[in-house]
Amino acid sequence: MIRNLIIMMVLMLTFTNVNSQNNTLTPPLPQEHIYKIIGSDTLKLSVYHPEGKNKKYPTIVFFFGGGWNGGSITQFEDQAKYFTSRGMVSILVDYRVKNKHKTTPFESVKDAKSAMRYIKLNAKELKVDTDKMVAAGGSAGGHLAAATTMLSGLDEEGEDLSISTKANALVLFNPVVDNGPEGYGYERIGERYLEFSPMHNIKKGAPPTIFFLGDKDKLIPVATADAFKAKMEAVGSRCDVFIFDNQEHGFFNKGKQKNDRCYIETVYEADVFLESLGYIQGKPTIIKN
Repeated sequence: MIRNLIIMMVLMLTFTNVNSQNNTLTPPLPQEHIYKIIGSDTLKLSVYHPEGKNKKYPTIVFFFGGGWNGGSITQFEDQAKYFTSRGMVSILVDYRVKNKHKTTPFESVKDAKSAMRYIKLNAKELKVDTDKMVAAGGSAGGHLAAATTMLSGLDEEGEDLSISTKANALVLFNPVVDNGPEGYGYERIGERYLEFSPMHNIKKGAPPTIFFLGDKDKLIPVATADAFKAKMEAVGSRCDVFIFDNQEHGFFNKGKQKNDRCYIETVYEADVFLESLGYIQGKPTIIKN
């Protein structure tokens, strides 16, 4: 009788321990929030919260890429889950694009700014530390991340402009930062590039930035990253640039390579960067190959 009881207790403890481990490993489920309704379009955020009882957390906001033409809010799901595991609120932003909404890149910028305002306006509910907000994105999404912080104007009509859209740091994956005559997207932006291009709007107080790029990128040359870094440092701002050998546009996406080397390395370096700013603590939990 006693022997059977002991066996049952061991089995119960083992089952509880396995469940506990599985719960720890299970990715958090995001909460959906509508941040903007414009015309017939309803735009949403997917918000991942870390486990814990803190009233607010450092926050990273991701904008997907796709040339302002298309793309998916799910692009940065894996990065979002990782940084949530590191104690950050992680937010994925949907926004209007040409293929789905028949809009221009200017509407995409307006939506990105609207998202940042919504997050700050609802910071208490979302548990967001507005003093430790990171804007992140890839390609055109990298442009939007930089645009929220570097561009003045291009705001949605009727919004409270007293609520700043600026982030405290930027994490940019092969971002579109030069929209001038020699840059990306000029044929769609035209002479308005001076109000649209982050490269042409770097001012004193620009936030610390990390910039990832492949040296075989056919859309964004390495010279663009070098010029961006030089302009940032000229106004006294930090800009860490990482150039990946033999990598093309979108090299950082998970599943792009067999062993996900570049996905892992970009997340690792972004982690180190954010730890250096005091936004997360300890060594990266993602292991480089």
